[in-house]
Amino acid sequence: MASPRTPFEAVLHAARDVTKLDCALDAEMLGTALLGSVYAIAEEDRNSAVRAFVGDFLSATSRRRTAAATTIRTVFAALVPDAAGAASVKPGAQAPSWSGQLGKVRLTGSYAYGDVYGDQTSYLATFAYDDSAAGGPEHAVVALVDHNIGITKDVFVGGPAERILGQVREMCAGDALTWFREEDPARLRGEVARHLDITDELGDLPDEGSLATDRTLVGARLALLPRPAPTAVVGDEPEPLSSAERDRLVRSFLASPEAARFGLPEVPEADLASLHFCLSLVLDHSATFSDPDPMRWSPAVSGLFLLDWVHRRAVLDMDDAAMLPRVVRSWAAYASRLRGLPAEATTQTDTSIEEMVPEFVRLYTTGERRSPATAAVAQLIADGVDPNDPAALDAWIESNRQRLDDDPA
Repeated sequence: MASPRTPFEAVLHAARDVTKLDCALDAEMLGTALLGSVYAIAEEDRNSAVRAFVGDFLSATSRRRTAAATTIRTVFAALVPDAAGAASVKPGAQAPSWSGQLGKVRLTGSYAYGDVYGDQTSYLATFAYDDSAAGGPEHAVVALVDHNIGITKDVFVGGPAERILGQVREMCAGDALTWFREEDPARLRGEVARHLDITDELGDLPDEGSLATDRTLVGARLALLPRPAPTAVVGDEPEPLSSAERDRLVRSFLASPEAARFGLPEVPEADLASLHFCLSLVLDHSATFSDPDPMRWSPAVSGLFLLDWVHRRAVLDMDDAAMLPRVVRSWAAYASRLRGLPAEATTQTDTSIEEMVPEFVRLYTTGERRSPATAAVAQLIADGVDPNDPAALDAWIESNRQRLDDDPA
């Protein structure tokens, strides 16, 4: 029985035919796919894990002299030039004719496209080798940024670039709910890299797509673009809206035709507390996004709010539950008008919210998505205890201690 391979020997075996490839792009695609397995299984800081693996691989294989070994070392060094030992890697005597073209590309175009709601933006950059015969065809790097979950959700490298760009242009031209534009290369790099940094820290990667396999090559191509101008200290969180700003937003909204259409400015005095509580929830939810914008509402954002977030984070009474869908429908319509979205987008969001109401009511009734903390507060209120009364709270905890201790949550 053959002895188990080390990870480095497994890579050398997988790359045994690398010298038979036709061009540098094919070799870089093989290299990024091999490193994708390292990226996928890393438990944290995946990009650093790939860099460390390449450094260790280069060290462990420094005495290998076969053409395949020296070539895959050159490929890895080109893909991850900041890995330990990468700078000293040189092509071997038997290096394929395309070895000198590894990583030798120039930007030929940069673009962005997405949905009018602002849920997702895709960034597309095209690159050509200095020597297309040895390097390979012009190719495209595409990165999908999901603004609702705050990550680069997928990346893809493929070609020919002209075909991919043409398909994107055609798709956007035929859909009134999408847009397309040329993009500043520095902004493209900044937006994709900023969200990739978050993706790299995920415990579980998105299931579909080519994120893991193409991540290293995408990173190498991004590094060739201009750096974005610094706009804030790295790690700074967006400033939340001040109380005065929130109040101004609410007043402007309540004076809008959208609020009037749903009868919100004329709600009975007994319902005013519920109205303002629901509005506070709308603003609180918007503040949870990595790029907070209280005017960014869509079918997807509405679903995240009505069918998930509000059940985990808020305790609603029956008046609140009755009021909330009206508030969301009117706020979403108000936000759509201010952003100048097409009428079709406004209608689509409103229809989606209306269709969500039965499921919202069911989730409110069952409480199945409440967090333990929210469920505890809901139980307090149901038992007639004021959560802001320390004495009453202590008495309730004492009287329910046995049940609380037995509760697995």
